[in-house]
Amino acid sequence: MSEIVISGTGLYTPPNAISNDELVKAFNQYVDNFNEDNQGAIEAGQIQPLAHSSSEFILKASGIKSRYVVGKDGILDPEVMMPLIPERDNDKPSVMIEMAMHAADQALKAAGRSPEDVDLIICAASNMQRPYPAMAVELQHFIGAKGLAFDMNVACSSATFGIANAAAMLKAGSAKLALVVNPEICSGHLNFRDRDSHFIFGDACTATVLERAEDASSAEQWLVKGEKLITQFSNNIRNNFGFLNRTAPEHQFDRDKLFVQEGRKVFKEVVPMVSELISSELARQGLTPNRLWLHQANINMNLFIARKVLGRDASDAEAPVILDEYANTSSAGSVIAFHKHRSDLNSGDVGIICSFGAGYSAGCITVQKR
Repeated sequence: MSEIVISGTGLYTPPNAISNDELVKAFNQYVDNFNEDNQGAIEAGQIQPLAHSSSEFILKASGIKSRYVVGKDGILDPEVMMPLIPERDNDKPSVMIEMAMHAADQALKAAGRSPEDVDLIICAASNMQRPYPAMAVELQHFIGAKGLAFDMNVACSSATFGIANAAAMLKAGSAKLALVVNPEICSGHLNFRDRDSHFIFGDACTATVLERAEDASSAEQWLVKGEKLITQFSNNIRNNFGFLNRTAPEHQFDRDKLFVQEGRKVFKEVVPMVSELISSELARQGLTPNRLWLHQANINMNLFIARKVLGRDASDAEAPVILDEYANTSSAGSVIAFHKHRSDLNSGDVGIICSFGAGYSAGCITVQKR
């Protein structure tokens, strides 16, 4: 059976950045407007006043300093508080696929490949722009690829699940060259009026090229040594938005139609689950990691997981962080970390690409530099 390598990665970063200070200014203006408009009900004890946010609170709670978004103006408008992204004609690339095209182009060039070489595309993301036609098939069309393409959603673990499935299909001979893309427009499902979560997400897209080792010719290659995926049902991270919402119009705009989570419960339950997943997989393979490219959701979770896996505090180089600049980009986060923080590693060095999130779901891909 052939060995599989990652022969190229790509990253698309939207041009619009929002700092914590900008986000807080808009949020606090919304809070002031809400409290003023509802002063009578607040004084009567009918509703609770909203509280201000702060850049200091955001940084301490998450480690996030800024984020990139597809649409900035609407988010920062206290009367709107959401990204404004115009619909496109059906014969034009959708917003997600335009992002994926940029990331895919970069990844294919790094791999020394062209779109015509691709015969498997997996679009793996936490939210798809539409249910059908599949986003992956649209990408296949617009870049001129062939073979098969399909979508996959395992929330924040979509990228690692996509990479693992692509590797398995390549090993089985179902395809020769796989492209896994992770277009994440997380700002679209974020409630920017919620103090506990308005700062969490950003937008980005990553792309990963996988192929058989004997076919690869890129300057840099990462051997896929192993994949481990797990799921466990939990309601602690949830988004109930879907096509059936229109059949219950009285609940169409309920809070859970956007991202909601029980943050403390998530931290308590996910940290040990992911730590055990990584540790057991490394033990099975008899490997010691030189780097942990962890899901970029929360700096405190990453610090705890790295400490449990390594048995000590990790250095910045051992567990690189990109969420300070990008915020939580869902499935793209661990791949962004891998894309931006691997050039200093040497042949034979081992790393873990690990994601975790709603479901619960968690996936880790063990890779070794050739």
